Amino acid sequence: MKKDAALAKRSRIDEPHVQSLNRLVRSWRTGPEGIERFVPWFDPSGPGVDGRVLLLLETPGPATVARGDLGFSSLDNDDPTTRALRRALDEAGLDREQCLRWNVVPWAVHDDNGGRCAPRADDLEEARPALEALMSELAGLRVVVPLGGAALKGWMRYLTLSDGPRVLPTLAVPHPSPVNGHRRREAFVRTVRALGMAEEMARA
Repeated sequence: MKKDAALAKRSRIDEPHVQSLNRLVRSWRTGPEGIERFVPWFDPSGPGVDGRVLLLLETPGPATVARGDLGFSSLDNDDPTTRALRRALDEAGLDREQCLRWNVVPWAVHDDNGGRCAPRADDLEEARPALEALMSELAGLRVVVPLGGAALKGWMRYLTLSDGPRVLPTLAVPHPSPVNGHRRREAFVRTVRALGMAEEMARA
């Protein structure tokens, strides 16, 4: 996403359909013991609270993190994972305006040496209240599509550990990152078929 486009989105983060979601973002940016952490904005070009399909990835990617306050969890992002996801959405015929993209851990996750890493069980547990808060805002949600093992684990932790979770159809698929090269064609077919089913559920 070019800087001008990001600046235009930044000016819209308090539009009604994303206002409550980005209020959550502001609260999540302060971690334990008051430590500041990066959390991208919800995309005002997306459906916001009107989303019917939740595309649940793992953590913000490095390109999004590098944008700082102009970073968005957006299907407009220009990184390999998002390009692959857009391709699958187009193939499935699922309207992007139905889809809310987010991460099961909203903030960037790092290992003990400060490098980026996949979410661990402790990270998923720390992030579970954030997922609970998000789900309370998405009244029209019809289906959840976790992309990758960590997203699925985090979603299942929400379903089985939270009080009064919203139980929704779940279509788990592999993470679309190109580094996941093993059985790539099969992964793409699975994703397209899952998104096709999600499109039907979104219309129901």
